[in-house]
Amino acid sequence: MKLIGVDVGGTFTDVVYTDTNRNETLIHKVATTPADPSEGVMTGILGLCRRGGIDPAAIDHVYHGTTIATNAVLEYKGARTGIVTTAGYRDIVHIGRHQRPQHYSIMQDIPWQARPLTRRRHRKVVEERLAPPKGEVLVPLNEEQVRKVARELKAEGVEAVAVCFLFSYLDPKHEDRARDIIAEEYPEAFVTTSSGVSPQFREFERFTTAAMNAFIGPKVRTYVNQLNGALDEAGLKADLHIMRSNGGVATPAMISETPVLTLLSGPAAGVLGGAFAGQGLDRQGLITFDIGGTSADIGVVTGGRFGEATARDTWIAGYPVMVPMIDIHTIGAGGGSIAGTDAGGAFRVGPQSAGSVPGPAAYGRGGTEPTVTDANVVLGRLDKDNFLGGEMNLDDDASRRVIRDLAERLGLTDLEAAEGIVTIVNSNMANAIRSRTVQKGIDPRGYSLVAFGGAGPLHGAEVAKMLSIPEVIVPPYPGITSAVGLLTTDLKYETIRTEFQVSTDIDFARLNDDFAGMEKSLRDQFAADEVDVGGVSFARAADMRYVGQGYELRVDMPDGGIDPAALDQAFERFHQQHTAEYGHHFADSPIEIVNIRLTGIGETPKIGRPAPAGGPSLEEARVKVSESVFRKGDELETVETAFYERDKLPIGERFDGPAIVLQTDSTTVVPPGCKAAADPHGNLIIKVGDG
Repeated sequence: MKLIGVDVGGTFTDVVYTDTNRNETLIHKVATTPADPSEGVMTGILGLCRRGGIDPAAIDHVYHGTTIATNAVLEYKGARTGIVTTAGYRDIVHIGRHQRPQHYSIMQDIPWQARPLTRRRHRKVVEERLAPPKGEVLVPLNEEQVRKVARELKAEGVEAVAVCFLFSYLDPKHEDRARDIIAEEYPEAFVTTSSGVSPQFREFERFTTAAMNAFIGPKVRTYVNQLNGALDEAGLKADLHIMRSNGGVATPAMISETPVLTLLSGPAAGVLGGAFAGQGLDRQGLITFDIGGTSADIGVVTGGRFGEATARDTWIAGYPVMVPMIDIHTIGAGGGSIAGTDAGGAFRVGPQSAGSVPGPAAYGRGGTEPTVTDANVVLGRLDKDNFLGGEMNLDDDASRRVIRDLAERLGLTDLEAAEGIVTIVNSNMANAIRSRTVQKGIDPRGYSLVAFGGAGPLHGAEVAKMLSIPEVIVPPYPGITSAVGLLTTDLKYETIRTEFQVSTDIDFARLNDDFAGMEKSLRDQFAADEVDVGGVSFARAADMRYVGQGYELRVDMPDGGIDPAALDQAFERFHQQHTAEYGHHFADSPIEIVNIRLTGIGETPKIGRPAPAGGPSLEEARVKVSESVFRKGDELETVETAFYERDKLPIGERFDGPAIVLQTDSTTVVPPGCKAAADPHGNLIIKVGDG
């Protein structure tokens, strides 16, 4: 099998090719094309094929991580969106839950009010009403009203419509019928339903999720169609699959209908790639640390399993989103992060970024703001003649010029300003990791930090030292680890059903019937996508809470028929998870099963692990010795630093920092006091401190 993974970042588009039969891997990076990311994708794929002598028609599968949906939300550049909802509930998406995100701030930003996904004039109501707990019809759907509001939305120039009825998670029939009517009246519109996107209770979050799906829908659908067309035009007959936020991939047809599933597409692939790097090393805990040009993404992998975001944690750009997601924390800190002073004169780095155009001053594309990349150039940690494997020369004079301008404003020397930029951005990253570990009861000292992305290996060891993390793992291709992660996953589809059953009165027949119906639904979906259903595996889970609690914890559920003994074991797991999350549990309190979940997994071909070549000696790997600057106590110290070519490092031979390791897709810094060695799996292992 010949596979290609393509991940679009803010600065670069990363491409990885693997031939699973020959265990051969090739990598390539090109500049991202923000106006139309598909251009960069095709440039990267065809460029790699030319360099590797690969016939594009021979490619079997293309796996893609995209930022189209994320950027549309972050930049607030989606479609003009309308909502059709139950009479009396027009303002649910504006009111929210009467909760202020920042309780004591009078200047806070409330995204769903300041930047509504749908304007009030485009929110229409119709008569309909179902009643809990079983979804009986209290008020039939007024179909004439649906036709009327559909015509109104068309006249208003609305491009996408979300149908959001109050109790549709119990029975979607009213939403489905309204969707069909709108499609009849306005076939050009993108139409979605809340029950089709997130069939769960909590109407504010469900309505907002559906509205976001509509808001980004036309843009994502257009992009997917353009990319499919470009692949065909270039002679690639490969199957295209797109990464979802849950760590699985899906077909273009599914993504075109539910693009909200791709909001963390790229970062999710990064967590998978980081976890793949740690496989075979017998590491039970990994913190994935992905730094690109504009942001840093952090994930936690424990016992081979990555964390999943809960209903209270799934927020994108300040909007609540109830879809399955890997638990990833993102901050505005990357190689392109701009340094400067805030309104009070304090030294700040990020979250604004120079991006890919113009990029850091070092790129020679007209950048005039000092960035993290420029600081690393001034500190001697980036080799101007060996960036991107020598394919791009850095303008060190431009970096010194913008750093000097900042230094003069701050009353510092050039080196103090540059080192200050690096220290501040490292501290920001360390604090972000603390928020996902220490603040959640996880001790990072028992974990390894997997540093990747274009800038992750530059900062990984110093960030690890701040957190007393003993080890940093740098994958074989750190700059394209997210693209590699695309080639380690499977097709993964989920379905969810709201259950609302209490442990003191469980209807086992209903519980088992619901799981059986969900499995049939997923099997039908896999069959529609031409996946061999016989090879699909299923995993069950349930969202549980103590009666009276506001939020749930996700608990694994057993396969097969569920009886009292099996359910008691699940309840015991809930007690254990509650203790791990909150420090206590209530053994005698009744437990409520709020939702049940089913995940179907269809296996796909995966990347192998090519054996690293290595070199005969460190002397052969050494490119040069030059001066770099590091902090020692309260002083800056200029030290002689060895620069090594990573491909030529001998396997297993340790070397001391300070050292800089060069490769095509990234640069690794081994600070003073650290030791590093290439391992047999192709990773670079850095022992922090005196490890």
